[in-house]
Amino acid sequence: MEAVMANFITADTHFGHASILHGLRPGFASIEEHDAMLIEAWNSTVQPGDTVYHLGDFALSTPEYAGKIFRRLNGRKILIAGNHDRKNRKLGWAEQHDGIREISVEDRHVVLCHYPMRSWPRAYRGSLHLFGHTHGLLPGTTQSQDVGVDVWSYRPVTLSQILERMAASDTQPEERVLTR
Repeated sequence: MEAVMANFITADTHFGHASILHGLRPGFASIEEHDAMLIEAWNSTVQPGDTVYHLGDFALSTPEYAGKIFRRLNGRKILIAGNHDRKNRKLGWAEQHDGIREISVEDRHVVLCHYPMRSWPRAYRGSLHLFGHTHGLLPGTTQSQDVGVDVWSYRPVTLSQILERMAASDTQPEERVLTR
């Protein structure tokens, strides 16, 4: 029987970024403890043949340290660059994208971007928007969700998990029709 390959989405891992432990991620004794926990959470979720869309801020460290972490993570990794990814471009990503990337996952149109948007391509035709950057400080809606590790127990998530959380949201995106 052939294994089914899964798609996962995540953001804001911030490997090697010791300053993130002061404020956004308290409770870790060191950045090494933080990074080891994120690697374990990733690899217990993602199988080697799966695809992971990383919506930016992979690491804020030396290129050597980021490369060591990158090679330990399961899956085919695709980067949608964030504001801390300048040094992460040479890590061997399967694909890299700036700005937004539109994809189809589980027959759904999904717009991926590091940054949250109030409107996005096909927003009023059922398109979903997934983002990072806000570290859980911006609540999701029925069509838009933060996929950063701060929101999802420090691990990548599937679209099904995201849709379940979106369905539980009571916040609708603004629907204003522009007229002249």
